[in-house]
Amino acid sequence: MADNVKAVKKPTVAAVKKQTVAAVKKPVEAVKKPVNAWRRTIDAAGAIVAKPWRRYRATVFLTYLIVAVVVFIVLAVLAKTVAYFTFDVTITRALQTFHPGWFDALMGGLSWIGFAPQAWVITLGILLFLYASGLKWETVVALASVLGSSALGLGLKVLVDRPRPSANLVNVINQLKDYSFPSGHVLFFTTFFGFLLFLAYTLLKHSSWRAGLLVLLVGMVALIGPSRIYEGQHWASDVIAAYLLGSVWLALSILIYRWGKPRFFVDQPVAKETPVGV
Repeated sequence: MADNVKAVKKPTVAAVKKQTVAAVKKPVEAVKKPVNAWRRTIDAAGAIVAKPWRRYRATVFLTYLIVAVVVFIVLAVLAKTVAYFTFDVTITRALQTFHPGWFDALMGGLSWIGFAPQAWVITLGILLFLYASGLKWETVVALASVLGSSALGLGLKVLVDRPRPSANLVNVINQLKDYSFPSGHVLFFTTFFGFLLFLAYTLLKHSSWRAGLLVLLVGMVALIGPSRIYEGQHWASDVIAAYLLGSVWLALSILIYRWGKPRFFVDQPVAKETPVGV
């Protein structure tokens, strides 16, 4: 009877490896399929402008710069020595006299976007969308920009050590315990959403939805400053300084982006660039 029992053949190492690779490959392919389809849609629609236009738009965007550095340094030194300026109180009180329901909701909603954890969730979602769209180098620069500006802002807050606006002077919606200078919300909006604005302006062809996206991003960046003042959580000088610092950081991010564009991810699915030396 034992002669009739066939020995069970053990799978070889190569066979096991092949099965493992196949098992891993299936879910990867399932994810790549819709991603590749989306990239083909972008390419077929001709949504990305040619290189000459991308370069021209990038040059226009880089024209505002140098004076911001000097003014920011002056504000930082002064903010280190005084808790607030007279014009800070004047601007806050004037802005807080205008409080219809829609304006209050708009100011509160914009500020809400800049607080954790929703700020990081929104950032991560946008970065994943950029990467899935084939904009790999754009994703890397956007991530590095937002992480770097966040670290810089936190370091400056500790260095300047300026207290938040006092409820004895202005209306404070919610008293925060950390430092005030510069505004982290404004810095985040200017660097991250500002970089998205740059990408939309330089990469996308003229269309109604491009125009709408530009208006949305400009509005978010422009209104986050008044929002922080209206909420009583920052002085106007905190906001001005953050806009100045954010514009400089944004310009630096764009310079790095343009420098690396012909060097990294040159074969990415969309917005390709001719490699250096070709």
